[in-house]
Amino acid sequence: MKKKQLEILLQQLLEPLKPKVSLEQYTITGNLASEILNLAHLNGDIEGKMIFDFGTGSGRLAIGAALLGAKKVVGIDIDKECIRAAKENLKRHSIYTEKNLPVYFVICDLNNWHACCDTVVQNPPFGIKTQHADRLFLTKAVECGKRIYSLHKDGLKKTRYFLTTLAEENGGRVMQVLKFKFEIPYMFKFHRKPKVTYNVDLYIIEKVV
Repeated sequence: MKKKQLEILLQQLLEPLKPKVSLEQYTITGNLASEILNLAHLNGDIEGKMIFDFGTGSGRLAIGAALLGAKKVVGIDIDKECIRAAKENLKRHSIYTEKNLPVYFVICDLNNWHACCDTVVQNPPFGIKTQHADRLFLTKAVECGKRIYSLHKDGLKKTRYFLTTLAEENGGRVMQVLKFKFEIPYMFKFHRKPKVTYNVDLYIIEKVV
């Protein structure tokens, strides 16, 4: 599947009706999701692989991984409303693509998740409301996956140092950091603009121990 086709399919997915600001549930765009997944696919980390998507939300990364040939994908989220939306999206895409995609969505607190996989793709909370909210996601990803694609806010040196050190302390090695733009539309009452764009970094991490 070409990247543009994947982007169009993922952009059609529904978003959770009642996103929670406390969980920083900002849905990744179809464009950015397809960029990340295409990169992982070209690196040999999607097709035929076992994939986890932590904080799956609407399921865009999970469903996209399946569309690119993943052997099995599990999307995990603590919010049952998100899981409901993700399952509806999976149902719609299975009909649209005429395929039974190998995707499973699970309600679970990451602290209680201990299974292993080949690849983790994730869009964790950025820590805008709660500092270091993405720490659990990164440490759990390194614990569970052999290769990790994790999206984090801004490219400040202190942020990169913190996340790189955190990955290394938990047995990972940061192979690459790529810069992207993350668009957040008006979602909550405290938002002042129709859309805000953040600088984000994609960390590609390999488990070494």
